[in-house]
Amino acid sequence: MEQILSAPDKPGDASLRRILEEARTIAVVGCSPKPERDSHRVARYLLEQGYRLIPVNPGQREILGQKCYPDLQAIPQAVDIVDVFRRSEHIPPIAEAAAAMGARVLWLQLGIRNDQAADEARRRGLTVIQDACIMVEHRRLFSGGN
Repeated sequence: MEQILSAPDKPGDASLRRILEEARTIAVVGCSPKPERDSHRVARYLLEQGYRLIPVNPGQREILGQKCYPDLQAIPQAVDIVDVFRRSEHIPPIAEAAAAMGARVLWLQLGIRNDQAADEARRRGLTVIQDACIMVEHRRLFSGGN
């Protein structure tokens, strides 16, 4: 299932490839401890691909063997990508926190859009990807879509 989005919602393949190659640390906001949830499956995939994963969920201490943080502000190290599994109306403070912490990319998963928050994040220097799955894009670009 390939989803084609128009710019600025999704950079071209060369830019996406560069983003995913250069990123080392990904914070997953809304990461679930439940294996059947998309956020859990995507986080597990990212770990398996060698990324440093930082789960963000205020109700958990650990997910997938990684220390979990209650919010982005509590993360003590640099984050390259903030990958978000929260409803669209919750995006503005997450985008603000992502910009404040110096993240380079705000990635909103499938079905998640907030154009106002995205525009503000772009003004603050972030690359914003909306309504796209980071796992789907990674697989498509690095493993021939398998």
